[in-house]
Amino acid sequence: MRLDRYLSQVTELSRSESRQMIRAGRVSVDGLAITQPAHQVDSTTQIHLDDRLLDRPLPRYYMVHKPVGVVCATRDPSHRTILELLDLSRPETLHIAGRLDIDATGLVLVTDDGRWSHRITSPGRSCGKTYLVALKHPLKEAQAAAIRQGIPLRNESKPTRPAELQQLDETQLRLTITEGRYHQVKRMFAAVGNRVVGLHRQSIGPLSLDESLAAGDYRALTQSEIEIF
Repeated sequence: MRLDRYLSQVTELSRSESRQMIRAGRVSVDGLAITQPAHQVDSTTQIHLDDRLLDRPLPRYYMVHKPVGVVCATRDPSHRTILELLDLSRPETLHIAGRLDIDATGLVLVTDDGRWSHRITSPGRSCGKTYLVALKHPLKEAQAAAIRQGIPLRNESKPTRPAELQQLDETQLRLTITEGRYHQVKRMFAAVGNRVVGLHRQSIGPLSLDESLAAGDYRALTQSEIEIF
């Protein structure tokens, strides 16, 4: 990870303030003053700000290919959780950035970086999520138009935001939404008289599920993938 990014993650400094501290020579890495914000650090590096050792571990970021039957929760008495799929130390420090229903599959992001996950899940960010949706009944033109425009959901005062919908065949489609309401995709199609029988999340923002990951597998995000958000 870049030194300035690490500094902003483990202190109250902003990214620009972190760069100023580094360029001023106030940050040392393994005993040597470093003035380049892009200097790379890892979990074995000792970093001091002035005379204070910054000993918080580097933030962790993973993508998981969620299978059916696994819940997006840190604990569950009845079902296997996403965190139980990860063979990692300190799983209790991790949380889920964007949940999926128990019967849905696809991309789930797991991290211990609260600021990063907030940028993904905050309603104000309008981060798009793209799904492959299988319907019980053929999608009618009027139903598709209503989904694209935005529709009211039961017991909610505001309609959904406009969605992008690409019909693949009569019952299969690709849907992108920019919200994360409770069971939103299922409720949207129920509201127009249809029913979701299969739901797979392909991407969150510009980050797509790695096609090499089988259901239940995971991998760490690359630095460029982390910096997407």
